[in-house]
Amino acid sequence: MNPALRTSAAHVFVTSLDAPELNPDDAHHLLRVLRLRDGEVVTVSDGNGGWRQCTVAGGGLVPVGAVIHEPVVPAVTIAAAIPKGDRVEWMVQKLTEVGVGEIVLLHCARSAVRWEGERGQKQLAKLRKIAREAAMQSRRVWLPTVSGPVEYAEMAAREGAVIAEPDGPPFTGATVVIVGPEGGFTPDELALAQATVSLSAQVLRVETAAVVAAVLA
Repeated sequence: MNPALRTSAAHVFVTSLDAPELNPDDAHHLLRVLRLRDGEVVTVSDGNGGWRQCTVAGGGLVPVGAVIHEPVVPAVTIAAAIPKGDRVEWMVQKLTEVGVGEIVLLHCARSAVRWEGERGQKQLAKLRKIAREAAMQSRRVWLPTVSGPVEYAEMAAREGAVIAEPDGPPFTGATVVIVGPEGGFTPDELALAQATVSLSAQVLRVETAAVVAAVLA
């Protein structure tokens, strides 16, 4: 990570790097919660690999130096069944912090949680906000995508997808990893798998398995 990103007083996402402006929520966080003062240095990013330094001035931002464009790195996709309660929020937060590029919520045959219609859209909006905040905290310049829910068969057909399954061979890396619900995959679902991999000798919760897969990938 560039030292300027690591040492900045804060990191936020903006719509324009040429004329960066804080949205109301970010302005409140920087000026009221963090209490940043004029002259302090923050970094801003467009979420697509571009970023630059700015100084706080009069409640706004003044660009400093040139825009930097980070090279594209291979992105890992984690598709996971939706955990119960607020564990899905923790999962999205941690997957963002460790650098996952795409987070896909999954409906499986044994899924205990299913999101349909308007409820699903509201939950997705909430998770995307959590991912954005986690990306700012971890100084990311690439925002992850958060999508779904999609049906298991659709993800199982994704090129290079592997299925996390206790009886599989040890995981040595992949760009697409699918994590099932607590009840596991059905025989019919396993029959669709291109490959299976084991993440641990222990039984893991959905959200734990997702983060382990992301780190090992």
